[in-house]
Amino acid sequence: MSLLIIGTFAGHAVAGPNGLLAWGGYHRDLTSKRTDLARLEAEREALKHRSALLDPRKADPDMADELVRRDLGLVRPDEVIVPLED
Repeated sequence: MSLLIIGTFAGHAVAGPNGLLAWGGYHRDLTSKRTDLARLEAEREALKHRSALLDPRKADPDMADELVRRDLGLVRPDEVIVPLED
């Protein structure tokens, strides 16, 4: 009976959901999550920079002009609009 119990615990230690064989999957997941984290941190920095340009105390005139023209559609008839993809 004790061999059966020890065998069960040993089997779970090797092939269980948190066993030795699951480490490869955890390593792949960790690598994937680190890649996602790096991408999200870069996106956060870009958004932080963009929001700093919109600070009411020292707003960037070009950024303010871009937002007003885009959101309100204020374009003079003699202007040519060249959209830039971010």
